[in-house]
Amino acid sequence: MPDLSIKYLGLTLKSPVIAGSSSLTNSIEHLKAIEKAGAGAVVLKSIFEEEIYLEYAHEFDKLGPMDNNLEFLDYYDLEIKKENLKHYLQLITEAKQQLSIPVIASINCISSQEWGFFAKKIEAAGADALELNMFLSPSDLSQTSQDNESTYFDIITRVTQKISIPVSVKISPYFSNLGGMIRDISFSGVKGIVLFNRFYSPDIDLHKESIHGANVLSHESDYLLSLRWIAMMSNRVNCDMASSTGVHSWETAVKMILAGSHAVQVASALYEKGFGFIEEINSKLAEWMKAHNYETIDAFRGKLSQENSVNPAEFERVQFMKNFGEYKSGL
Repeated sequence: MPDLSIKYLGLTLKSPVIAGSSSLTNSIEHLKAIEKAGAGAVVLKSIFEEEIYLEYAHEFDKLGPMDNNLEFLDYYDLEIKKENLKHYLQLITEAKQQLSIPVIASINCISSQEWGFFAKKIEAAGADALELNMFLSPSDLSQTSQDNESTYFDIITRVTQKISIPVSVKISPYFSNLGGMIRDISFSGVKGIVLFNRFYSPDIDLHKESIHGANVLSHESDYLLSLRWIAMMSNRVNCDMASSTGVHSWETAVKMILAGSHAVQVASALYEKGFGFIEEINSKLAEWMKAHNYETIDAFRGKLSQENSVNPAEFERVQFMKNFGEYKSGL
């Protein structure tokens, strides 16, 4: 039987399949079911910076005029933060008590103000690692790309200097020099990079002429962007890489590993297919490895990365123009 175990962030995982951060990883009942299905690790639902302030705004609406005292607001803000953090820390502690697989906490960061403090609390609660889910919107025209990128490194520095557990960073593809950014982050002290995170996108309702949310779940073809960049950056970074977004089949999981991914995160597919999807990936992966005479994951990880490809240009943009020019529409 092939060995599915891997090393990720310095942790030993029994499988390369990780349950990514979502509402499904926000309860002990679900976490135990995920472990039973064969996941190598779990990333707990992110604690959001936005959640703290949205909750503050919601509660503020309930307050009367006399509550506009600034000292009271400072106290109220602090108490809300404590309450959010208390529930999250309790989830980490309970998960560590009842699970045998690594528990990775997650912070969704949009600023660098207090994450070092939160990270230290998370470490003390027993988390095996911390994933920083970071996205700074490029829509602020007063900020340059250099300003935005500097904030990423500021957050990373504040966190990694405060804690000793491994830190990974989950980023978006929205950088002017994505390859350079991935490389530089990998040398910043993190142990892993996750490509890529997925965010809310607005859409327009033509009948109501209003804005509404687009599809929340990823699509099975969304993996292609992550696949390209995992393959291009494999062996060019100073940390592990994990793939995320669009992993809806066991075949996609194998492709990601062939491209160079150390681990594969799944989330949307768990909503659509249930936790049994993790077991399916593991069993099919083992069958595929046996059929191709691979005893371990490392034996084929990165085999089809750009560095090892017989035609590295297949991962470059020019290939799209070539293929499109040769495409026959059938009309």
